[in-house]
Amino acid sequence: MRNLNYNTVLETLTTFVREKVGEAGADGVVVGVSGGIDSATVAYLAAKALGKDKVMGLIMPYYINQDVEDARMVCSSLGIWCKEININPIVDAFVAQLGFQPDKRSLGNVMARSRMILLYAHANQMNRLVLGTSNRSEFLTGYFTKWGDGASDYAPLINLYKTEVWKAAKLLGVPKRIIEKKPTAGLWEGQTDEDELGISYRLLDEILWRLVDLGMPKEEIAKELGISVERVEYVEGLVRKSEHKRRLPLGPSF
Repeated sequence: MRNLNYNTVLETLTTFVREKVGEAGADGVVVGVSGGIDSATVAYLAAKALGKDKVMGLIMPYYINQDVEDARMVCSSLGIWCKEININPIVDAFVAQLGFQPDKRSLGNVMARSRMILLYAHANQMNRLVLGTSNRSEFLTGYFTKWGDGASDYAPLINLYKTEVWKAAKLLGVPKRIIEKKPTAGLWEGQTDEDELGISYRLLDEILWRLVDLGMPKEEIAKELGISVERVEYVEGLVRKSEHKRRLPLGPSF
């Protein structure tokens, strides 16, 4: 992986957040705090860049579990303004109007888009920006809901791989319990990111870096990492199939 100077990384990230908020003439930011590593890292970055009074943490669970406790811990440890909204009745109201029972993935998308609506409602009302929590690993593989958790005004972590976010989080002082927990989007009970992706983040990042950033041939990547070419092709397929999620809608030219 890349040999980054994480002190420089944090300086770049905090400067970025501070400058973008200033350029927009915004009064601060709103962050969806899930209890996971990415949202915790963004919350810590925002507080460092802007001061705690300009950061609002919005906790939006569908299930009340340990992630909610961890999200509360992030907000309380930073001393930022925190608001909790249970999205269960909101999501259930959407589902009641569908005329069918959505599968787990469709229901998860409704959850993610419900959270996006709440984030922007608060940001618009308060003249604030929404800071997204997507990282490069998820962005490149399409592991996010289009117009859901993928929607934000700025995404400070978008060019950091997941394994790099872990290192930045440690330097920022994000609680160890959050850094070491299994990543989950909280879309259903027992759901984990790596199970859904079908690969560990550590291997995924090694492949993505070589495939996307370095442009290495698949066979060379497989040999260097001691894995099958099929494993590299699997990751290549994730990137290719999710291309539409990384751009605005396109239409034909005339």
